[in-house]
Amino acid sequence: MNRHDRAMSSRSRWVPHLLTLLFATLLGLLPWTGTASAHGSVVDPASRNYGCWLRWGSDHLNPAMQQQDPMCWQAWRADPNAMWNWNGLYRNGVGGNHQAAIPNGQLCSGGRTEGGRYNALDAVGPWKTTNVTGNFTVKLFDQASHGADYFLVYVTRQGFNPATQALSWSDLQLVKQTGRYAPSQNYVIDNISAPGRTGHHVVYTIWKASHMDQTYYLCSDVNFG
Repeated sequence: MNRHDRAMSSRSRWVPHLLTLLFATLLGLLPWTGTASAHGSVVDPASRNYGCWLRWGSDHLNPAMQQQDPMCWQAWRADPNAMWNWNGLYRNGVGGNHQAAIPNGQLCSGGRTEGGRYNALDAVGPWKTTNVTGNFTVKLFDQASHGADYFLVYVTRQGFNPATQALSWSDLQLVKQTGRYAPSQNYVIDNISAPGRTGHHVVYTIWKASHMDQTYYLCSDVNFG
């Protein structure tokens, strides 16, 4: 084989590799429109998986989490995508029949939605809490600006213990029901009154998005001082 033939042979071997590299590069330039970029969650008081992502997203392999934040530890070990996709905990086609769609014991995972990705959020134990008073505010982030037909905010009844009891509908008291919210990236639900409570409770927020029959089910752990 002469020098020219060897050069052509070498070049032909490299062409497929170069095409593959070029395709991968172009693919990386396309906008990512998956779950993590399209939806939202309660950010204050932080929902369970948003809080785990916020505290440990940049250090989620740190073994210190097991002692410092055991509920997040078990959630990361069960399925890290529950945290990477902290804004994708929703169900489609519920039609407003929330209690029929979400069984007792599965409220924080949205009835084990998304193939069970969020199941660890139903785990009973000492979840990290956000301090609130008897009159508090819930803030949500909506990256895609879906809007809201309504929000429902529940708080667990006094005497319920999230560290030892699975959450059921009968444990919740509806404390706020809103009307429509125009599409935005930030929503504030203020003047939520939940008097007579102390200690660890769960705030359960239902967000019915406006763009389609899509509903978010979000557990936030709070401490009433």
